[in-house]
Amino acid sequence: MMEPTHDEAHAGVLGARLNWLRAAVLGANDGIVSTAGLVVGVAGATDDRSALLTAGLAGLLAGSMSMATGEYVSVSTQRDSELAALALEKRELREQPEAELEELTELLEQRGMSRRVALEAAEQLTARDALRAHARVELGIDPDALTNPWNAAWASFLSFTVGALLPLLAIVLPPAHWRLLITVVSVLAALVLTGWTSARLGAAKPGRAVLRNVAGGALAMGVTYAAGALLGAAGV
Repeated sequence: MMEPTHDEAHAGVLGARLNWLRAAVLGANDGIVSTAGLVVGVAGATDDRSALLTAGLAGLLAGSMSMATGEYVSVSTQRDSELAALALEKRELREQPEAELEELTELLEQRGMSRRVALEAAEQLTARDALRAHARVELGIDPDALTNPWNAAWASFLSFTVGALLPLLAIVLPPAHWRLLITVVSVLAALVLTGWTSARLGAAKPGRAVLRNVAGGALAMGVTYAAGALLGAAGV
């Protein structure tokens, strides 16, 4: 009989991986929609390849930098909050250890343990590593896996860039009379894929997510193309 193995990812690790993967998919989705809307809008006004390439590259760079900066600021704020909470908990453990032991015991009781078992577990956890125990049970923070703003920034930058490359290449590579059709079809196909993937990562039914994704992308391209066509007709 084979002995059971423990190679499976723990729930927290698996959840973190899924969150990063979901963020990457959504970042790519943003890159697809925003860049597609931009280049299709310009295509409504002109079929000049240089203008389309310039607009697409500008949108790609601006969008990817904006995503990276926003993610860096957001995750930095979260990390600062986690570090502040850990510092406060460390001070409380130093100044009032009895009260903190009682607090940990009550938290474990709330998770279904009897008073006796909760007190024994709290004493053992405190003896082993009091700060780590309170961080995980009380704060829901893993001190060994604090959020990294640079990882988040690079992930957002790369995922947006990958997504944005699709409509950019689709609008500048084909012959002029095929550009718009190829761009629209490729973008909608990519949105089906990202919608399905994000739904599956969230354990949701993909049909509605795919429909929302495709409808949003189609609406964005339709509105920007109409605006570009009107501006082009007006000679702006």
